[in-house]
Formats: sequence, C-alpha cells, structure tokens
Amino acid sequence: MASNLLTLHVQSASKTTEQPSRKDFLTWGKKACLVPCDITLRLVDRREGLQLNHLYRHKNYPTNVLTFELGHSLEGKLLGDIVICCPVVKDEAKQQQKILSHHYAHLFIHGILHLQGYDHITHTQANEMESLEIDILRSLNIANPYSSDDTPS
Repeated sequence: MASNLLTLHVQSASKTTEQPSRKDFLTWGKKACLVPCDITLRLVDRREGLQLNHLYRHKNYPTNVLTFELGHSLEGKLLGDIVICCPVVKDEAKQQQKILSHHYAHLFIHGILHLQGYDHITHTQANEMESLEIDILRSLNIANPYSSDDTPS
C-alpha cells in the first residue's frame, strides 16, 4: 500500500503504560488502508470505553474497539475515529495468550476495515473481513488471531 494513504492522529487518554507507539500504529494502519484515510485514534481507559460503548451501542461494558465513520474530507479522504480501550485489550491478550502488540495491531486493522465499509454482521461478511485481517496481519508477520496456533500462516 502507498504510504500516503494514511494520515493518523493519536490521542492517548489512557494511563496504561503498555501502549504501542504512533509509529507502530502507522505501520499497521498503512497496510490496512485500501483508500486514503484520515484517522484519529483515541486510546482510552475503561471508564471512557464504557461511556462510549453505552452511548453509541447501548452496551453496559467497555469494548475493545469502536469505530466511527465521519464521511469524507474535502480532499476525498475517508474520515473516521477509532477508539481502543487499552485495559480491555490488555486483559483480552492475556486471556487469549496473545502478544499484546499483535492484539493491538489486529484491533486497529479491524477498526480501519470497518471505516472502509467492511462488517461482520452476516457469516459471509465476517468471512470476508476476517480473511482480509488475516492477510494483512500475515504481511506484518503476525499470527492469525482467529486461530489457536501462534505462528503466522
């Protein structure tokens, strides 16, 4: 993918110290952007994650990633916000025995694909989205997140 496909703004509102760098998110995001995107990534703690998930999805728990598509810029870039709840990501990585940075990569890529119109409501949509995630992660030498095997396929 061309490196100019992603403009990334990172806001860290989380006290979690084990966060990937902006450079990491840029590396992962550039692989996932199929069209030009201007993304604000907000890293949050449980409280803000819960508030946003409750407000926008009517769920009473913090979720790992939320994606908000905001339309297009005057330059034609896809605009969107991605919110990642750091403590949830850390807990999930531990429970699922995944490398923390790999789990962040997967969730950020997942969010970017949502911005670009991918979804997982139906089985067919889920298969398409998961296949794309697996391919992108493989290109980053990250294992299939949907497999219990720890090696990239």
